[in-house]
Amino acid sequence: MTAPKLTLFNSLTRALEPFVPVHDGEARVYSCGPTVYNYPHIGNMRAYVFADTLGRALEWQGYKLTHVINITDVGHLTDDGDAGEDKLELAAAKSEQSIWDIARHYTDAFKSDVRALNIREPSQWSVATDYIDPMIEFANGIAEKHCYELDSGLYFDVSTVKDYGRLARAMTEEGAEESRGRIDTVAGKRNAADFAIWRKTPAGETRQMEWDSPWGKGAPGWHLECSVMGEKLLGFPFDIHTGGIDHREIHHPNEIAQNQAFCGCGGLDEPAHSGARIWMHNNFLIARKDEGSSGKMSKSSGEFLRLQLLIDRGYHPLAYRIMCLQAHYRSELEFSWEGLGAALTRLKRLVMQMDKLKAELAAGKQPEGSFPLSAQERAMFDEAIGADLNTAVVLTQLESLLGAKKTPAAKRIQGVRIADQLLGLDLLSLTREDLRLNPVAAEIDEAGIAALIARRQQSRADKDFSASDAIRDELAAKRVEVMDGDPLGWEWKLD
Repeated sequence: MTAPKLTLFNSLTRALEPFVPVHDGEARVYSCGPTVYNYPHIGNMRAYVFADTLGRALEWQGYKLTHVINITDVGHLTDDGDAGEDKLELAAAKSEQSIWDIARHYTDAFKSDVRALNIREPSQWSVATDYIDPMIEFANGIAEKHCYELDSGLYFDVSTVKDYGRLARAMTEEGAEESRGRIDTVAGKRNAADFAIWRKTPAGETRQMEWDSPWGKGAPGWHLECSVMGEKLLGFPFDIHTGGIDHREIHHPNEIAQNQAFCGCGGLDEPAHSGARIWMHNNFLIARKDEGSSGKMSKSSGEFLRLQLLIDRGYHPLAYRIMCLQAHYRSELEFSWEGLGAALTRLKRLVMQMDKLKAELAAGKQPEGSFPLSAQERAMFDEAIGADLNTAVVLTQLESLLGAKKTPAAKRIQGVRIADQLLGLDLLSLTREDLRLNPVAAEIDEAGIAALIARRQQSRADKDFSASDAIRDELAAKRVEVMDGDPLGWEWKLD
């Protein structure tokens, strides 16, 4: 059977293109992972919801998926434009901890957020410091034709490859200058955009992470790491490289330049030479300025929200996942607490509909048998996800299917099972109880709330309204709002 058509936006060509695998029946994907010097913010996590959705779509269409996400534990400087100090070294110095302990702690924190958002683990996590020898070998192989040495390290000469900066819209001189304005000036660099692929440890200093190399003791550059791990684990060319839109300006153009040098220096009209055939980028998460933020989330500015803060405020992490899925990955996504609350309400409605369908089956009100989706019904999901991962439409189609009262419950549940392969909302097992998270500031646990709610319901049944009102006031004093008349019938929420 021929796989349904999948069309994806290629940032390199600025066009929608049909997905044609490099290897028949396979899809090989590399995603830029976190630099583990701090907790990830929810804007960072949007990139992995997107990458997970891409992987789900590829498997949905029958491809054997190999997905790699790297862990950057060395080499990433405090400025993406090749300036400043190593982020891990700086974090270790500030905390007076081992750099290895810093990396381990924040790697664990990132993977915890991955699990909380129901993001599937990749085929392989690739840790940068496990690939130092291949990085030195890669750099040595391209150094003679494409690099030069300065006191501070080995630098890549971007004039030695064709179309440098095309990914960042730097095709014109004006565009090139605009892009290069963020790049640090280093004495001796031949071109403003040249970048270090190996950084020497300054004389008289010792770093916690440093290795011997033909250019002296030091550490690899951030850009080199991804080129090497992508080639070693997926082979050039592989199918798709993903990352946040911020990587499109410097990091990914530098990766591509290294890949061109390694592959034979062909121009970018020969996709094999860029390392990946398709480059995909998700857009920023923007926080409302009235939410106490200046806009784009940034760890360097200290303005960022962690997933754990959302959970501490009583929002299930899958509410954030559905918030991401409601928007197209290439559009900016505005974060607000009202928006997150609306996403949680949408998730609650889906869970309630599933509860009703399960109850109908359990009560024998509807036959259980096999009710496969028709080709036309399945084609709705195919068309939406195939149109550059239009998850917003998949969500709407799922809601329409759930609301089709004349359709047997078993068939609607089957539709949820199929659609959730793409959405990853865990709707078959998610319950109302799962969605009620106690904020850390709550003064009563869920069992206590349930007991008081039960007493209040009995008081109302007995028409003892003074007792009912007293229980409501008692709950309100503990920051629990009773939701009489709530159209969702949710009974209560934490304030």
